[in-house]
Amino acid sequence: MNLRKVKIGVIGIGHLGSKHVEQLLKVPEAEIVGLYDIDAQRCMHMAKKFELECFPSYEKLLEESEAVSIVTPTRYHHEHALQALAADNHVFIEKPIAQNLEQADEIIAINRDKKKIFQVGHIERFNPAIIALDKIIINPLFIESHRLSSFDVRGTDVAVVMDLMIHDIDLILSFVKSPVQEVDASGVSIVSTKEDIANCRLKFENGCVANVTASRISAKKMRKMRFFQPNAYISIDFLEGITEMYYVQKEGLEIPDAGLAFSLGKLDMGDEKKNIHYARLAKKDINPLHYELQLFCKSIINDTKPPVTAEDGQRAIKIANMIINSIQEQTKYVKKFWRI
Repeated sequence: MNLRKVKIGVIGIGHLGSKHVEQLLKVPEAEIVGLYDIDAQRCMHMAKKFELECFPSYEKLLEESEAVSIVTPTRYHHEHALQALAADNHVFIEKPIAQNLEQADEIIAINRDKKKIFQVGHIERFNPAIIALDKIIINPLFIESHRLSSFDVRGTDVAVVMDLMIHDIDLILSFVKSPVQEVDASGVSIVSTKEDIANCRLKFENGCVANVTASRISAKKMRKMRFFQPNAYISIDFLEGITEMYYVQKEGLEIPDAGLAFSLGKLDMGDEKKNIHYARLAKKDINPLHYELQLFCKSIINDTKPPVTAEDGQRAIKIANMIINSIQEQTKYVKKFWRI
Protein backbone atom coordinates (compact mmCIF):
# COMPACT_ATOMS: atom_id res chain seq x y z
CA MET A 1 0.00 0.00 0.00
CA ASN A 2 1.38 3.41 -0.99
CA LEU A 3 1.83 5.80 1.91
CA ARG A 4 0.22 9.19 1.36
CA LYS A 5 2.84 11.92 1.67
CA VAL A 6 2.21 15.59 2.38
CA LYS A 7 3.99 17.92 -0.06
CA ILE A 8 5.52 20.44 2.31
CA GLY A 9 7.78 23.45 1.88
CA VAL A 10 9.95 25.11 4.51
CA ILE A 11 10.35 28.89 4.76
CA GLY A 12 13.14 30.22 6.96
CA ILE A 13 16.28 28.08 6.83
CA GLY A 14 18.18 29.47 9.79
CA HIS A 15 19.25 27.52 12.88
CA LEU A 16 15.76 26.17 13.70
CA GLY A 17 14.60 25.97 10.09
CA SER A 18 17.45 23.61 9.22
CA LYS A 19 16.34 21.37 12.08
CA HIS A 20 12.83 21.33 10.61
CA VAL A 21 14.29 20.17 7.31
CA GLU A 22 16.38 17.45 9.02
CA GLN A 23 13.37 16.06 10.86
CA LEU A 24 10.89 16.35 7.97
CA LEU A 25 13.26 14.26 5.86
CA LYS A 26 12.78 11.50 8.46
CA VAL A 27 8.97 11.79 8.63
CA PRO A 28 7.47 8.99 6.47
CA GLU A 29 4.33 11.05 5.82
CA ALA A 30 6.25 14.10 4.50
CA GLU A 31 7.78 14.99 1.14
CA ILE A 32 9.76 18.23 1.13
CA VAL A 33 9.18 20.00 -2.18
CA GLY A 34 11.71 22.73 -1.46
CA LEU A 35 13.00 25.60 0.63
CA TYR A 36 12.83 29.38 0.66
CA ASP A 37 14.77 31.96 2.65
CA ILE A 38 15.12 35.71 2.19
CA ASP A 39 18.88 35.08 2.20
CA ALA A 40 19.30 33.48 -1.24
CA GLN A 41 22.87 32.32 -0.54
CA ARG A 42 21.85 30.54 2.62
CA CYS A 43 18.87 28.96 0.85
CA MET A 44 21.07 27.63 -1.95
CA HIS A 45 23.64 26.36 0.54
CA MET A 46 21.02 24.48 2.57
CA ALA A 47 19.29 23.18 -0.57
CA LYS A 48 22.61 21.75 -1.76
CA LYS A 49 23.32 20.25 1.67
CA PHE A 50 19.96 18.45 1.82
CA GLU A 51 19.68 17.83 -1.94
CA LEU A 52 16.49 19.86 -2.21
CA GLU A 53 15.25 22.68 -4.43
CA CYS A 54 15.75 26.34 -3.45
CA PHE A 55 12.78 28.39 -4.64
CA PRO A 56 13.29 31.98 -5.89
CA SER A 57 10.27 33.27 -3.93
CA TYR A 58 7.87 32.28 -1.17
CA GLU A 59 4.98 32.53 -3.65
CA LYS A 60 6.62 29.96 -5.98
CA LEU A 61 7.19 27.61 -3.05
CA LEU A 62 3.52 27.87 -2.03
CA GLU A 63 2.42 27.06 -5.58
CA GLU A 64 4.19 23.69 -5.39
CA SER A 65 3.26 22.85 -1.78
CA GLU A 66 0.10 21.74 -0.05
CA ALA A 67 1.55 22.64 3.34
CA VAL A 68 4.28 24.89 4.66
CA SER A 69 6.44 24.96 7.76
CA ILE A 70 7.02 28.59 8.75
CA VAL A 71 10.27 29.03 10.69
CA THR A 72 10.84 32.76 10.23
CA PRO A 73 11.30 35.48 12.90
CA THR A 74 8.13 36.25 14.86
CA ARG A 75 7.63 39.63 13.19
CA TYR A 76 6.96 37.84 9.88
CA HIS A 77 4.61 35.12 11.20
CA HIS A 78 1.39 37.00 10.50
CA GLU A 79 2.35 37.93 6.94
CA HIS A 80 3.67 34.49 6.04
CA ALA A 81 0.70 32.66 7.58
CA LEU A 82 -1.80 34.78 5.64
CA GLN A 83 0.12 34.22 2.39
CA ALA A 84 0.09 30.47 2.98
CA LEU A 85 -3.64 30.40 3.72
CA ALA A 86 -4.36 32.53 0.64
CA ALA A 87 -2.49 29.90 -1.40
CA ASP A 88 -4.63 27.12 0.18
CA ASN A 89 -1.71 25.66 2.11
CA HIS A 90 -1.97 23.94 5.46
CA VAL A 91 0.25 25.69 8.01
CA PHE A 92 2.71 24.65 10.66
CA ILE A 93 4.10 27.78 12.32
CA GLU A 94 6.70 28.09 15.05
CA LYS A 95 5.63 29.70 18.31
CA PRO A 96 4.37 32.27 18.94
CA ILE A 97 1.62 32.24 16.34
CA ALA A 98 2.00 36.02 15.84
CA GLN A 99 3.40 39.17 17.42
CA ASN A 100 0.15 40.18 19.07
CA LEU A 101 -3.45 39.18 19.71
CA GLU A 102 -4.88 41.22 16.83
CA GLN A 103 -2.69 39.36 14.32
CA ALA A 104 -3.58 36.00 15.87
CA ASP A 105 -7.29 36.89 15.69
CA GLU A 106 -6.99 37.74 11.98
CA ILE A 107 -5.22 34.46 11.20
CA ILE A 108 -7.94 32.48 12.95
CA ALA A 109 -10.74 34.46 11.29
CA ILE A 110 -9.32 33.82 7.80
CA ASN A 111 -8.74 30.13 8.52
CA ARG A 112 -12.37 29.71 9.57
CA ASP A 113 -13.21 30.18 5.89
CA LYS A 114 -10.19 28.30 4.55
CA LYS A 115 -10.60 25.35 6.95
CA LYS A 116 -6.93 24.36 6.64
CA ILE A 117 -4.97 22.36 9.20
CA PHE A 118 -3.13 24.96 11.28
CA GLN A 119 -0.68 23.85 13.96
CA VAL A 120 1.45 26.02 16.26
CA GLY A 121 4.91 24.76 17.25
CA HIS A 122 4.64 24.72 21.02
CA ILE A 123 7.25 21.98 21.12
CA GLU A 124 7.26 21.38 24.89
CA ARG A 125 3.87 19.68 24.54
CA PHE A 126 5.87 16.84 22.94
CA ASN A 127 8.73 16.70 25.42
CA PRO A 128 9.14 13.12 26.73
CA ALA A 129 8.66 14.44 30.27
CA ILE A 130 5.22 15.82 29.35
CA ILE A 131 4.20 12.80 27.25
CA ALA A 132 4.95 10.63 30.30
CA LEU A 133 2.06 12.40 32.08
CA ASP A 134 -0.45 11.35 29.42
CA LYS A 135 -2.37 9.01 31.75
CA ILE A 136 -1.82 10.96 34.97
CA ILE A 137 -4.62 13.17 36.29
CA ILE A 138 -3.28 16.72 36.62
CA ASN A 139 -5.34 18.90 38.94
CA PRO A 140 -2.90 21.41 40.43
CA LEU A 141 -3.54 23.98 43.14
CA PHE A 142 -0.11 25.55 42.66
CA ILE A 143 2.36 25.49 39.74
CA GLU A 144 5.93 26.71 39.73
CA SER A 145 8.04 26.93 36.57
CA HIS A 146 11.53 28.16 35.72
CA ARG A 147 12.85 28.50 32.17
CA LEU A 148 16.35 29.97 32.29
CA SER A 149 18.76 30.19 29.33
CA SER A 150 22.10 31.76 28.60
CA PHE A 151 22.10 34.78 26.30
CA ASP A 152 21.68 34.24 22.56
CA VAL A 153 21.04 37.04 20.08
CA ARG A 154 18.42 34.86 18.37
CA GLY A 155 14.97 35.64 19.72
CA THR A 156 15.81 39.08 21.08
CA ASP A 157 13.42 40.71 18.59
CA VAL A 158 10.70 39.86 21.13
CA ALA A 159 10.48 40.08 24.92
CA VAL A 160 11.47 37.02 26.96
CA VAL A 161 7.76 36.46 27.64
CA MET A 162 7.19 35.75 23.93
CA ASP A 163 10.56 34.08 23.41
CA LEU A 164 10.73 31.64 26.34
CA MET A 165 7.93 32.05 28.86
CA ILE A 166 5.26 31.38 26.24
CA HIS A 167 6.27 27.69 26.27
CA ASP A 168 5.23 27.43 29.92
CA ILE A 169 2.16 29.63 29.44
CA ASP A 170 0.90 27.23 26.78
CA LEU A 171 1.61 24.17 28.92
CA ILE A 172 -0.04 25.64 32.01
CA LEU A 173 -3.13 26.61 30.03
CA SER A 174 -3.33 23.08 28.63
CA PHE A 175 -3.35 21.60 32.14
CA VAL A 176 -5.47 24.14 34.04
CA LYS A 177 -8.96 24.04 32.57
CA SER A 178 -10.03 27.38 33.98
CA PRO A 179 -9.89 31.03 32.82
CA VAL A 180 -7.12 33.31 34.09
CA GLN A 181 -8.59 35.72 36.63
CA GLU A 182 -5.61 37.87 37.57
CA VAL A 183 -2.08 38.61 36.35
CA ASP A 184 0.71 40.27 38.33
CA ALA A 185 4.10 40.51 36.65
CA SER A 186 7.44 42.27 36.64
CA GLY A 187 10.37 42.23 34.25
CA VAL A 188 13.66 43.91 33.42
CA SER A 189 15.48 44.75 30.20
CA ILE A 190 19.18 44.20 30.79
CA VAL A 191 21.07 43.60 27.54
CA SER A 192 18.41 43.94 24.85
CA THR A 193 15.70 46.54 24.21
CA LYS A 194 13.03 44.09 25.44
CA GLU A 195 12.57 42.39 28.80
CA ASP A 196 15.28 39.76 29.31
CA ILE A 197 13.95 38.39 32.59
CA ALA A 198 10.35 38.21 33.74
CA ASN A 199 8.27 36.73 36.52
CA CYS A 200 4.51 36.51 36.75
CA ARG A 201 1.84 35.19 39.05
CA LEU A 202 -1.24 33.84 37.29
CA LYS A 203 -4.38 33.30 39.33
CA PHE A 204 -7.11 31.13 37.81
CA GLU A 205 -10.83 31.22 38.54
CA ASN A 206 -10.69 27.70 40.01
CA GLY A 207 -8.18 28.88 42.63
CA CYS A 208 -5.02 27.50 41.03
CA VAL A 209 -2.00 29.82 41.14
CA ALA A 210 1.02 29.62 38.82
CA ASN A 211 4.35 31.32 39.53
CA VAL A 212 6.29 31.53 36.25
CA THR A 213 9.86 32.77 35.70
CA ALA A 214 11.77 33.12 32.44
CA SER A 215 15.26 34.49 31.80
CA ARG A 216 17.61 34.56 28.82
CA ILE A 217 20.62 35.92 30.71
CA SER A 218 21.28 33.12 33.18
CA ALA A 219 24.63 31.46 33.81
CA LYS A 220 23.05 28.00 33.85
CA LYS A 221 20.19 26.51 31.91
CA MET A 222 17.11 25.35 33.77
CA ARG A 223 13.76 24.23 32.39
CA LYS A 224 11.60 22.83 35.15
CA MET A 225 7.96 22.81 36.14
CA ARG A 226 6.38 21.56 39.35
CA PHE A 227 2.75 20.70 40.08
CA PHE A 228 1.42 20.69 43.64
CA GLN A 229 -1.99 19.05 43.94
CA PRO A 230 -3.98 17.06 46.51
CA ASN A 231 -2.03 13.91 47.38
CA ALA A 232 0.69 14.44 44.76
CA TYR A 233 3.77 16.48 43.88
CA ILE A 234 5.02 16.22 40.29
CA SER A 235 8.40 17.48 39.11
CA ILE A 236 9.23 17.86 35.40
CA ASP A 237 12.72 18.43 34.01
CA PHE A 238 12.41 19.40 30.33
CA LEU A 239 16.15 19.36 29.68
CA GLU A 240 16.56 15.80 30.93
CA GLY A 241 13.10 14.61 29.85
CA ILE A 242 12.49 13.29 33.37
CA THR A 243 9.20 13.23 35.31
CA GLU A 244 9.12 12.35 39.02
CA MET A 245 6.16 11.96 41.36
CA TYR A 246 5.77 11.87 45.12
CA TYR A 247 2.25 10.77 45.90
CA VAL A 248 -0.13 9.23 48.41
CA GLN A 249 -1.02 5.69 47.35
CA LYS A 250 -4.77 5.28 47.09
CA GLU A 251 -6.74 2.14 46.46
CA GLY A 252 -7.15 1.68 42.71
CA LEU A 253 -4.48 4.27 41.88
CA GLU A 254 -1.83 2.94 39.54
CA ILE A 255 1.08 4.89 38.10
CA PRO A 256 1.50 3.83 34.46
CA ASP A 257 4.92 3.23 32.91
CA ALA A 258 6.88 3.76 36.12
CA GLY A 259 10.51 3.23 35.24
CA LEU A 260 11.46 3.36 38.93
CA ALA A 261 9.04 3.17 41.88
CA PHE A 262 9.26 2.45 45.59
CA SER A 263 7.56 3.20 48.90
CA LEU A 264 8.84 5.99 51.10
CA GLY A 265 6.96 4.65 54.12
CA LYS A 266 3.76 5.34 56.00
CA LEU A 267 2.67 8.61 57.53
CA ASP A 268 0.70 8.06 60.74
CA MET A 269 -1.95 10.73 61.15
CA GLY A 270 -3.88 9.16 64.02
CA ASP A 271 -7.09 7.86 62.48
CA GLU A 272 -5.51 7.81 59.05
CA LYS A 273 -2.35 6.25 57.71
CA LYS A 274 -0.98 7.39 54.36
CA ASN A 275 1.32 5.34 52.16
CA ILE A 276 3.82 7.70 50.54
CA HIS A 277 5.35 6.57 47.24
CA TYR A 278 7.94 7.77 44.74
CA ALA A 279 7.89 7.08 41.00
CA ARG A 280 10.09 8.14 38.12
CA LEU A 281 7.96 7.77 35.01
CA ALA A 282 9.41 5.87 32.09
CA LYS A 283 11.13 8.14 29.56
CA LYS A 284 10.02 7.53 25.99
CA ASP A 285 12.50 7.76 23.14
CA ILE A 286 10.89 10.66 21.27
CA ASN A 287 12.35 13.56 19.33
CA PRO A 288 9.83 16.35 20.10
CA LEU A 289 10.32 18.23 16.82
CA HIS A 290 10.04 15.07 14.72
CA TYR A 291 6.94 14.00 16.65
CA GLU A 292 5.07 17.30 16.32
CA LEU A 293 5.86 17.58 12.59
CA GLN A 294 4.72 14.00 12.03
CA LEU A 295 1.47 14.67 13.88
CA PHE A 296 0.95 17.74 11.69
CA CYS A 297 1.30 15.63 8.54
CA LYS A 298 -1.01 12.96 9.96
CA SER A 299 -3.62 15.61 10.75
CA ILE A 300 -3.56 16.69 7.09
CA ILE A 301 -3.76 13.12 5.78
CA ASN A 302 -6.57 12.11 8.15
CA ASP A 303 -8.27 15.54 8.20
CA THR A 304 -8.21 15.62 11.99
CA LYS A 305 -7.67 18.36 14.54
CA PRO A 306 -3.96 19.13 15.10
CA PRO A 307 -2.59 18.64 18.64
CA VAL A 308 -1.85 22.38 19.11
CA THR A 309 -4.40 24.51 17.27
CA ALA A 310 -4.32 28.14 16.17
CA GLU A 311 -6.77 28.81 19.00
CA ASP A 312 -4.28 27.34 21.48
CA GLY A 313 -1.64 29.68 20.10
CA GLN A 314 -4.07 32.59 20.34
CA ARG A 315 -4.84 31.82 23.99
CA ALA A 316 -1.13 31.74 24.85
CA ILE A 317 -0.66 35.10 23.10
CA LYS A 318 -3.59 36.59 25.03
CA ILE A 319 -2.07 35.67 28.41
CA ALA A 320 1.42 36.69 27.26
CA ASN A 321 0.04 40.12 26.33
CA MET A 322 -1.58 40.43 29.76
CA ILE A 323 1.79 39.63 31.34
CA ILE A 324 3.64 42.16 29.15
CA ASN A 325 1.03 44.85 29.95
CA SER A 326 1.44 44.13 33.66
CA ILE A 327 5.23 44.42 33.32
CA GLN A 328 4.87 47.76 31.52
CA GLU A 329 2.63 49.12 34.28
CA GLN A 330 5.10 47.91 36.91
CA THR A 331 7.97 49.51 34.98
CA LYS A 332 6.15 52.87 34.86
CA TYR A 333 5.68 52.73 38.62
CA VAL A 334 9.33 51.82 39.27
CA LYS A 335 10.63 54.60 37.00
CA LYS A 336 8.37 57.11 38.71
CA PHE A 337 9.34 55.89 42.18
CA TRP A 338 13.07 55.95 41.44
CA ARG A 339 12.80 58.95 39.11
CA ILE A 340 14.62 57.06 36.35
